[in-house]
Amino acid sequence: MVDVTETMGGPLEDVRAFCMVVELGTISAAARVLGETKGGVSRRLSRLERLLGVALLARTPRSVTPTEEGSAFCAKAREGLLLLDEASELARDSHVTPRGHLRVTAPVDLGSEWLPELVVRFQQQYPAISMELLLTDNALDLAANQIDLALRATGGDLPAMGYVASRMATVGMGLYASPDWLASWPALSMPEDLHARRLVLPLAYSQGHRKLQLTDAGGRVEQLVLAPAIGVSDFASLHRLLLAGAGIGLLPDLIARPSLQRGQLVRVLADWHLPEASLYAITLSGLRAPAKVRSFKAFVKAYLDAREPNVPI
Repeated sequence: MVDVTETMGGPLEDVRAFCMVVELGTISAAARVLGETKGGVSRRLSRLERLLGVALLARTPRSVTPTEEGSAFCAKAREGLLLLDEASELARDSHVTPRGHLRVTAPVDLGSEWLPELVVRFQQQYPAISMELLLTDNALDLAANQIDLALRATGGDLPAMGYVASRMATVGMGLYASPDWLASWPALSMPEDLHARRLVLPLAYSQGHRKLQLTDAGGRVEQLVLAPAIGVSDFASLHRLLLAGAGIGLLPDLIARPSLQRGQLVRVLADWHLPEASLYAITLSGLRAPAKVRSFKAFVKAYLDAREPNVPI
C-alpha cells in the first residue's frame, strides 16, 4: 500500500504519469505531454510498481497496455487525481484572468449553424482569448490534436475516453417547414399525415425506408416508415433546404431555433416529440483546465440555460 505521507513530487506524480501512459498508449506520448524524458517516465512507472508490488503495465517494444490490476488501479487513481486537481485549482486560480489561445472542436452542423453567434459574444466578453474552431464530424482525440474543448452531441452514452465530460443541455429533435410551404398543403393533424408530404431527412433515414419514432405528451408512440424526397448528409444543408421551401424536415431544435424565432420555420406536429440527444463539453480535465477553458465551458452552459422558456433549444 502506498504511504499517503509520501511527498507530493514522488508517488503522486508517478501515479499521474502512469495514468497518462494508460490514456495515450505509449511512454513516449506521455513523456511529451508531461514535459519529461521517456527514461524519466519509465523510472516513475518502475518505482510505482515496486511500491505497489504488482505489475501495472505489459510492455512491448512499440506500446504498453495496462494489466488487469493496472486498469483497475488507473480507474480509481484517475478519480482521486481529478478530485485533488479540482480542489487545488479552486484554491489557486480563483483570480486568474482568462487569456490565451483556445482550440475548440465541434460537429460541422453546430459549427456552421449555432457556434458563430456564441463565439462572437464570447470574444466580446473575453477579448484576451483568441480562438481556433476545428469543425468535423470525426471525434478527434483531445491530447493528440492539442484541443482544449470538444462539443459533442449523442443520443446515447459517450465512449470511455479518459477525459472529463460535462453535460451542457438536452438537444431535442423536431419536424420543421417554412410557413409558405405549409400554406400550400392541408394542415397536418397526425404523424401518419407525413406519408403524403415531401420530406427532407438525414441520409440515415434516406438510405432505404427507415423508421421515425414520435411520442406525444400522453406517451403514445407512433413509428413511421418514411420515404423521403431528399436525403441530406448534414443538418446545416438540411436547414437551408427547409428555408428554401423543400418540404418538411428533421432538425435538432438547437439548429432550428433562430429560424423559428424569426418566423422563417414552423414546428410541425408540435405535440409530438422525437428521441432526444445530449450535448457534452469534453475537456482534458475539469477544474484543472486553464481559465480560458473553464470560461468558455461556463459561457456555453449559460448561453444554453438562458434560452427562452417557450422555445426548445
